[in-house]
Amino acid sequence: MFFDQAPYDIKLDWGQRGARAAAERGDIVIIVDVLSFSSTVVTAVQHKANIYPYPPPANEQAKAYAKELGAELIRGRAEAVRTGGHSLSPLTFSSADYERDFVLCSMNGAACTWIAAQAPALLVGCLLNASAVAETANRLRLELGAAITVVPCGEKWPDVVGSENNLRPGIEDYLGAGLILSKLTGNKSAEAEVCIGALRSSGQRIRELIWECTSARELRGRGFEADVTYCCQVDISYAVPVMQHNRFINILPGLTAELNGQAAAPKKN
Repeated sequence: MFFDQAPYDIKLDWGQRGARAAAERGDIVIIVDVLSFSSTVVTAVQHKANIYPYPPPANEQAKAYAKELGAELIRGRAEAVRTGGHSLSPLTFSSADYERDFVLCSMNGAACTWIAAQAPALLVGCLLNASAVAETANRLRLELGAAITVVPCGEKWPDVVGSENNLRPGIEDYLGAGLILSKLTGNKSAEAEVCIGALRSSGQRIRELIWECTSARELRGRGFEADVTYCCQVDISYAVPVMQHNRFINILPGLTAELNGQAAAPKKN
């Protein structure tokens, strides 16, 4: 196929359709949703919480799934502000969440991870953990003998119907993907090289550009400036979320052998 970016080791694909294609061809997948799924998952996992992604919307099915797991269903930002609890804001997670279970729905990041769940290794990356996730992916590529596809999730146009056909590219995810790609070793596709070029041409203005991008302006307009500031930080976390048994945990030495043939998550009584 012309669209699989073969025979390159390091690739880039966008959104849900790109995540699906990468998983189907057996690539290691790195999901990048800077504002804010990836940043939230990285932060939660850093605090030793377990995150179960679930496709949107956060409806009765999602609530039933959370209840089955004995987990907390993460709320929208506005609802969390009114009633307390955790939200898609990474700043709602702390060391108090050690070993707690959460179900996280989101229109972009969670949807992409759900679609790509059968990849030989499914990781989450962002600016916060760019070096750590790249280092881990480089090791996994050698151990598993698989290519790597970095998937910037992007956003969705609100007035377009269709789960995989309403992608609005987001520069925050593109720049985050570029930073991760720049640290990956291997033969890079043209798509990956151009993404790295976008990062390098941005120079020292990455934070400024993300602050002024559409997604950040939306969050700032809703009063979540602190989220944008936090998510723009580079390499402040060593946490590398990896999907295992339907949940994201921090990858540990010796875990590689367990990444294939993942079993369903055990039910909790």
